[in-house]
Amino acid sequence: MTKTNFDQFFLNNTAEGLQSFQRLISESGHLLSDYYKQQTQVFNGKTPEEIENDIAALPDSSLRGEDPSVVLNEIMQKVVNNSIHVSHPASMAHLHCPPLVPAIAAELMIAVLNQSMDSWDQSSAATYLEEKMIRWLCQKLSLSDQADGTFTSGGTQSNYMGLLLARDHFCEKHWNWNTKIQGLPPESHKLRILCSENAHFTVEKSASQLGLGEQAVVKVKTDKRKRMDISSLKEEIKRLKSSGFIPICVVVTCGTTDFGSIDPVDKISETAAEHGLWLHMDAAYGGAVMLSEKHRGKLQGIEKADSITVDFHKLFYQPISCGAFFVKDKRCFRHLTHHADYLNPEKEDLPHLVNKSVQTTRRFDALKLYMSLRLVGEKNFSDMIDHTIRLAEQTAEFMKQIPGIELSNSNPELNAVVFRFKEGRDPDELNMYIYKKVLHSGLALMAKTKVNGQVFLKFTLLNPRTTIKDMEVLFHSLIQFAEEYNFEGVAK
Repeated sequence: MTKTNFDQFFLNNTAEGLQSFQRLISESGHLLSDYYKQQTQVFNGKTPEEIENDIAALPDSSLRGEDPSVVLNEIMQKVVNNSIHVSHPASMAHLHCPPLVPAIAAELMIAVLNQSMDSWDQSSAATYLEEKMIRWLCQKLSLSDQADGTFTSGGTQSNYMGLLLARDHFCEKHWNWNTKIQGLPPESHKLRILCSENAHFTVEKSASQLGLGEQAVVKVKTDKRKRMDISSLKEEIKRLKSSGFIPICVVVTCGTTDFGSIDPVDKISETAAEHGLWLHMDAAYGGAVMLSEKHRGKLQGIEKADSITVDFHKLFYQPISCGAFFVKDKRCFRHLTHHADYLNPEKEDLPHLVNKSVQTTRRFDALKLYMSLRLVGEKNFSDMIDHTIRLAEQTAEFMKQIPGIELSNSNPELNAVVFRFKEGRDPDELNMYIYKKVLHSGLALMAKTKVNGQVFLKFTLLNPRTTIKDMEVLFHSLIQFAEEYNFEGVAK
């Protein structure tokens, strides 16, 4: 019986391993480069059923292993060709960014090294580089030396951690109750979390996972610019207390998903401090303006937050997934810490980053951000962010000149523009028709949402390569689709 040479399947110091690695990486790189050289559309326009059938036609596995060129070509045809191309200037649907080339290169290093960030003996150098990046980010956020943080998978995890700490901090401080050991206290059903009516859905999701229930989340009214209304916040706190409920936390949103709206941090922090409430800042979207020379003032007051969410796979242009969570007082991480003899013994004098995370196995994502900052530079980051915000402003101004367009956020704070075509037999049906036509024509990728129950369209302008000329050309097609719908009298 012939023994298989496993060296060819792993990157190692043997000729077989090195040749296998170099061939596969080189061929993948050439195929992707050639594809992007020819690629002109953000999406090929296929229906969900067509793409599902293409994927179903792929073999499940191979008994003996196949030729790399055969497999790579099938993947290019069935997977890559059927994918959304987020690097295209016309990809403007979601908070889904084009990844930087240095970050893509870092992804390869991360995969090769395969460090696990939970214990020092699984991530020796990686541990110190992550901590170095956390310190740098804390400085950028104007946090004190008492602050700390950890890299996360993104906003969902970070928001969950913020509300978990808010809950456990309150229970310990006011009831001398250790939820980590004792579970939820008897009066936990009275705990309440306040956020704006445009806050991210993960506030409610986190509350349900933390045993408080979605009922614990109280939505505060917003002003005309979709920002939390301070007077309404104060009224809600007063109402809750008079009804026997216990407010414990206010969530400030710096960049709502639909509108990019930024809640007034300073004023909310004053109210939170007055009532002894934990202040969590969801800056998953808007946190990137910390690098903007022109717009960083929009984060004024962020240093007052007890916990902060920032995503790097949005306006920091990092491949998914890459985010971070920060606390004003590093001692709060004690609510997350658990010790295991095999992993992070309690009295061992080594930095085990699992002590600051709800994850155990965790990627070395800090390397992506570090390489990007070194190779791109802070000045270019600032210019890219400023360009996209200016593009949103220019796009809104352009739309104001077009009859029959309704803008939901006529003065964008970040780089999202929400609008609708309001004239026609059925405006909701009209806007859905335009959305589908744009998607399946491959012209662009934009999002749809609802404002006051009505269908609106949305541009999320994250790509610094997108220009106002691109927007004007695209909008000409949108107008043609609207006329087509209204003249034909049927939705296709």
